[in-house]
Amino acid sequence: MIGNNSVCVEKWQEGEEKTMICRIVTIPGDGIGPEIVGEACKVLDKVGQIYGHEFHYTEILMGGCSIDTYGVPLTDEALETARKADAVLLGAVGGDVGNSRWYDVAPNLRPEAGLLAIRKGLNLFANIRPAYLYKELAQACPLKKEIIGDGFDMVIMRELTGGLYFGERCTEKIDGVMTAKDTLTYNENEIRRIAVKAFDIAMKRKKKVISVDKANVLDSSRLWRQVVEEVAGDYPEVELSHMLVDNCAMQLVMNPGQFDVILTENMFGDILSDEASMITGSIGMLSSASLNETKFGLYEPSHGSAPDIAGKDLANPIATILSAAMMLRYSFDLDREAAAVEKAVQKVLEEGYRTGDIYGEGCMKVGTAQMGDLICARCI
Repeated sequence: MIGNNSVCVEKWQEGEEKTMICRIVTIPGDGIGPEIVGEACKVLDKVGQIYGHEFHYTEILMGGCSIDTYGVPLTDEALETARKADAVLLGAVGGDVGNSRWYDVAPNLRPEAGLLAIRKGLNLFANIRPAYLYKELAQACPLKKEIIGDGFDMVIMRELTGGLYFGERCTEKIDGVMTAKDTLTYNENEIRRIAVKAFDIAMKRKKKVISVDKANVLDSSRLWRQVVEEVAGDYPEVELSHMLVDNCAMQLVMNPGQFDVILTENMFGDILSDEASMITGSIGMLSSASLNETKFGLYEPSHGSAPDIAGKDLANPIATILSAAMMLRYSFDLDREAAAVEKAVQKVLEEGYRTGDIYGEGCMKVGTAQMGDLICARCI
C-alpha cells in the first residue's frame, strides 16, 4: 500500500476541529524547482498555522540533481521514501536539452526518466489537469472575448498508464517495407478506475462529466464508453455526456465554458490538456496532479524547469502553490483549506501583483519569494 491507508493522522478532542498531521515528500528537482517548491511549502505552513494542521516534509532527489549525486534520475531508496508518504510535491526536473550534460546518455538515464519511473512505481494512473481562466489574465487568452465570455473552469482527467503509449510496439521490415506498429489496449478495470476518479472529482465541482473517445472508429473507445456508462450509474447526481475527440478539440476553442470534467484516455488526454492549457494564456498558472487508487497523489506544476531563470527570483510559483491546493483537496480532503489558497491567489491577482511571465501594463512586478509572501498573507 502506498501512503498511509488512513490518509494522514487525525487528532482531535471532543468539541474541537480535527487536526491533520500529513507527511509530504518534496522533490524540488532542477532549475526553478527548489524555489517554487519552497514557496508552496511556505503557503502550506501558513494554512497549517491558520487551520491547525501539521505538514511534515521529507526531501528526496529526482532528475538531474539525482544524476549528479547518484548517477541515476531516481534511486530505489528515493522511490521507497515516496511510497511511505501521504503525498508528493514536485517542482520540475530536467534542464536545457541542447546544452545539458544530462542528455548525452541513454534515454533511461535522463532526468525525465525519473518522472516516468515515479509514476510507474507509485501506480499514478489518473492525471488531473485543471484549466482555469482568471479574469485578470483574460487578455492573455488567444480566444476572442465573445468566446471566452465569463471565463472557464474545467478539469481534464487523463488515464496515465495505459493505452497507446504503453501498448506493444515494434518496427520491422515486412515484405521489404519498413513497418511500425503501436498497439492501443485498455481493459475494463483500467477504464473503470479512471472513471471513478473523474466522477468523484465531479462531485466536488459542478457535477458534470463529458467522456471523450473515438467510439465511431475504435473498439477500445466503444469499451471505454460502455464502462463509463456503467460507472455513471453509481453517481446519479452527475450528468454524463459523450463527445468524440475531434469534436472536443473543436469545442475547446469554440465554447470552453461548457466543460466541467473531461474524462479521456491517455493519448487524447495528452493532446487535449495541452490545448486547454494554451487557452488559459499562461502555463505558469497551471497545476496538475497524478493519483493512484487511494488518495495518494503526486502534485506538480505543468511547466518545466526553466534553467535560464533558476536562482534569480523570477519564477512564477503560482502553479506549484495551486498544485499544493489540489493536494489539500484530493489527498487530504481539506476542501476549505484548498479554497483558502485558491482565493488567496485570486486576491493577489485582483490586486495587480504579477511575476514577469504574466506582467502587463498597470501591474506591480514581484519576484518568486514576494509572490509567495503575498499569497500567504491572504490565506484566511
